[in-house]
Amino acid sequence: MAKLKITLVKSPIGRSEKQRITVRTLGLKKLNSSVIHEDTPQIRGMIEKVSHMVKVEEV
Repeated sequence: MAKLKITLVKSPIGRSEKQRITVRTLGLKKLNSSVIHEDTPQIRGMIEKVSHMVKVEEV
């Protein structure tokens, strides 16, 4: 299964509570922080909800 590198590129400040929770659930804490997750439908769904704040690359 492929892996995804997810990087927070925009701040969640001023966003809705659901979007802030989604960013935190992905494991992103600070601006420009990155995490690596398996490419699953659940992770893809979370990325879709906050796609305007994150950058996604395949690893």
